[in-house]
Amino acid sequence: MKQKIVLAYSGGLDTSVILKWLANKGYDVVAFIADVGQKEDFKALKEKALVSGASKVFIEDLKEEFVKGYIFQALKANAVYEGKYLLGTALARPLIAKKQVEIAKMENTKFLAHGCTGKGNDQVRFELTWLKFMSDVHIISPWKDKKFLKQFKGRKDLLEYAEKEGIPVSASAEKPYSIDENLMHTSYESGMLENTDCQPNQKMFKVTKSPLEAPDEETKICIEFAEGIPVKVTNITEQVEVESSLELFNYLNSVGAENGIGRADIVENRFIGIKSRGVYETPAGTILFKAHEDLESITLDKEVMHLKELFSPIIAKLIYNGLWFSPEMEFLMAAVNKSQGNVSGKVYLTLYKGNLVIAARSSENSLYNQALSSMEVEGGFDPVDAKGFIKIQGLRFKLYGARNEIMEEKLCAE
Repeated sequence: MKQKIVLAYSGGLDTSVILKWLANKGYDVVAFIADVGQKEDFKALKEKALVSGASKVFIEDLKEEFVKGYIFQALKANAVYEGKYLLGTALARPLIAKKQVEIAKMENTKFLAHGCTGKGNDQVRFELTWLKFMSDVHIISPWKDKKFLKQFKGRKDLLEYAEKEGIPVSASAEKPYSIDENLMHTSYESGMLENTDCQPNQKMFKVTKSPLEAPDEETKICIEFAEGIPVKVTNITEQVEVESSLELFNYLNSVGAENGIGRADIVENRFIGIKSRGVYETPAGTILFKAHEDLESITLDKEVMHLKELFSPIIAKLIYNGLWFSPEMEFLMAAVNKSQGNVSGKVYLTLYKGNLVIAARSSENSLYNQALSSMEVEGGFDPVDAKGFIKIQGLRFKLYGARNEIMEEKLCAE
């Protein structure tokens, strides 16, 4: 009997070639396609996988789970990698890898394969998740296989192999960059984008309008949160309301893309230590992260907010590095979930030609006290009390300054 392998299959250049290569090596390849919101003809993908040598194809709709269980969890944590990257690919991979293990168990095999490069982050995201849910997994990673690497030096060899084997692919010598698409974002990397001096061609962008081509009128929206989770979006300009998690996220992607929101051109540091250039379109994610962060400004206690600001980048790093299912992630997310109990309310935003402006925010759980903050009225605050506060705070400054004066006098005396 042939050895059965479950391959994470996207239908792109790499996994299309890998599927055929494994089938030609005599493996029984089961292709697993995860629907995480990419705009694909899944019927055509299935036919393509079968023609390329797959014995069976699984297509799983994971969109709802992706939004609720991964995107919204990262949102609660304000997880942004290196202050710029909203982790679209990094959030999808642990979900896909976990589902791949479930399919492997259904198919009674412990052999799992992916098409991730040996220089990237996705290999870690897949393989660590596999090990978490199938400790005795047999990992097939062609881009770390000497025989595969000898045959395929890069995309040119892959394209030639695809043509020889009759595998239809969208990549070409004229459009050599790689595209990864899901609900959270569309990313572009490799090929011509590896040159950091190269400005992306406007025709490359699949999702967002250029800010120059966006409407000349503002779009005003309101996002309502309940315990850190977005539960309703109201387009005030067009009088449209959307409530369901998936529909809400799709709607924000649409209205954000129309207004040129969410483009980013980033050079990031991969887990393996290599710098990588990526171009991203993340409309809904950009809007939600800005709104959620703003709502926390009035609903979180000062010290809780400052602690959260310390470990939000740590959580982002864990997600980026493929450690979604790690013990440390569980530990930190428990704190995040505790912090979100009062993060409920509304945030009003204006979208205009690539700009995202926070207009106002309100919450029944707000810690903001207008009278207390006012420069016009006391509001229960006695300014005289500030004398003692500053005096106590100033004790260490007096000691520090006095010591320095003594040291300076000693130096002068010498």
